[in-house]
Amino acid sequence: MLLRTMLVSGLCLFVASCGSTRTDRALSGGAIGAGAGALGSAVTGGNIGTGAVIGGAAGAATGAATDKDDIDLGDPVWR
Repeated sequence: MLLRTMLVSGLCLFVASCGSTRTDRALSGGAIGAGAGALGSAVTGGNIGTGAVIGGAAGAATGAATDKDDIDLGDPVWR
C-alpha cells in the first residue's frame, strides 16, 4: 500500500508543474498537494483519502494565491 501511494504521489509531481495562469497554478498545486497529503497520511498511519483531500485543497489554494513571480517552475506539461 505504501509503495503504491508513493508511486501515485511521484506521478502527480511528474505531471504537474506550476504554469503561468492562475488556473494552471491552482490545478498543479492541487495535484502536488494531493500527492503530498496522501503520502504524508500513509507514512503517519492516517487516512490516505482524507490526507489527499486536505493536501489537494491546500495546494490549490496556494497555487491560486501565488503568481508567476512568486514561484516559477515553467510551463505545465499540458501546454
